[in-house]
Amino acid sequence: MTRIDDLPAAAGVKSEDIVEAAGMPVGSGNMKPEYDPRLANEDLAPLREQKWSSYNIFAFWMSDVHSVGGYVTAGSLFALGIASWQVLVALLIGIVIVQVFTNLVAKPSQKTGVPYPVINRAIYGIKGANIPAIIRGLIAIAWYGVQTFLAAESLNIIFLKFWPGSAALLDVGFLGLSALGWISYAILWCAQAALFWNGMETIRRFIDWAGPAVYVVMIVLAGYLVSQAGWQNISLDLSAGEPLDFWASIPVMITAIAIVVSYFSGPMLNFGDFARYGKSFSAVKKGNFWGLPVNFLFFSLLTVITASATVPVFGELITDPIHTVERIDTPFAILLGGLTFVTATVGINIVANFISPAFDFSNVAPHKISWRTGGMIAAVGSVILLPWNWYSNADAIHYTLGVLGAMIGPLFGILIAGYYVAAKQRILVDDMFTMSDKGAYWYTKGYNKNAVYTVLGAGIPTILIGVLPKMIADLGGFDVSWLGNYTWFIGCGLGYLIFVLLERANPQVPSLDDLTAGVSDGSVEVAGGTIELQPAAQ
Repeated sequence: MTRIDDLPAAAGVKSEDIVEAAGMPVGSGNMKPEYDPRLANEDLAPLREQKWSSYNIFAFWMSDVHSVGGYVTAGSLFALGIASWQVLVALLIGIVIVQVFTNLVAKPSQKTGVPYPVINRAIYGIKGANIPAIIRGLIAIAWYGVQTFLAAESLNIIFLKFWPGSAALLDVGFLGLSALGWISYAILWCAQAALFWNGMETIRRFIDWAGPAVYVVMIVLAGYLVSQAGWQNISLDLSAGEPLDFWASIPVMITAIAIVVSYFSGPMLNFGDFARYGKSFSAVKKGNFWGLPVNFLFFSLLTVITASATVPVFGELITDPIHTVERIDTPFAILLGGLTFVTATVGINIVANFISPAFDFSNVAPHKISWRTGGMIAAVGSVILLPWNWYSNADAIHYTLGVLGAMIGPLFGILIAGYYVAAKQRILVDDMFTMSDKGAYWYTKGYNKNAVYTVLGAGIPTILIGVLPKMIADLGGFDVSWLGNYTWFIGCGLGYLIFVLLERANPQVPSLDDLTAGVSDGSVEVAGGTIELQPAAQ
């Protein structure tokens, strides 16, 4: 490991930026003397050891699925007006698509041991990699605030049940949130920050426990409601009105598939941030299989059974688990349910919206921004956005997150095309950490112009497709707003196609066919590039 004394004094490097390897033990990052401090710290350097098992990856997906948002999304699919078997087929197709693409984006990071923003240096250029990093980081900040707000709503219910006097705090507030809401939000904000600050190993242990714990409570909740309703009154069809005929249901099934893929598009894009810890690519793929198709289908069935039971038990369909627990109206149920959904939301927030910006913002200036600092930038930014003011406004979500979310598809397509087609799965690992104009990924002043052109060429049309149809419909024009459900697919396809065509017309990504030393070759089981280790810190 490079000691702080060995680095140029002019670089302005602080000790905490070098020795804090994303909460891992000191020396976990394979820092080499030749790595430029403007591109490397122990958070971003290739890992010395990759220890996560398939269960750790499985638990990651449990934390991502077991949330209020996941519950509502799964329940909404069964209310689309199509038969329950069609919903299950759409769920299966959608989640298998997610699994396939997740495996594709996992491979480059697992093979090289670096997070999502760093692997992009091989595609976008040493400096150009900050483009996808900042876009993904901004998306995470926005959703971090939303998820924390949703968890705070669960905590509010506990306060109101056990401290009735706290209801007075609902009548006082500022910046659009009640005093009680601020208290709950602050408690959860600090709890999440404390969990994050303790590092990746603490986070791994948390998600290893949280996913199964949420399952236990969900199964108990479903069992209780079914016992109250009677199994004969349970239906997997939550839709109101006449069901659609077969041909009319096909477009709805396709929409359901698109919804599933879009729901997972964020964590799917930066899944390399977690796959880098996998002890093997086979372990990552196994974890993805159990965590995605198996886990998501079981959770979806559990969700629809629970939601269906609310009709005979409470006289109305309730698709929000927080409100379901609230209606049971017993102290133990409210306490257990409230804490469970707080835990579930904290789990998805940490894995989907805290880890990503931590690496993304650290990538912008590694010598100044550590992994922890990057994460705290996201946490503070989430409060500044005041998410509770616009979360309930569909137009605000559509025109803000819609624009950012539309960029996920193009970024995904570029990464896949860059790694598998242009680079042929061969990455010169050490060259991702040099600012030398002789480096393989310097390109043109640090930018691969083909990647930049593709971001614009694929991103602008995708944003327009995501935004304009709704705007036209709102103004009284023709309604093709359904196109917004497919922006990920459109953007991914455009990003892939444009980048491949530009690279064929004017190749920029270097061919490493004649090199073996220091090259991570994803086409073989044992890849080089991270094998040559520097002595660990004493």
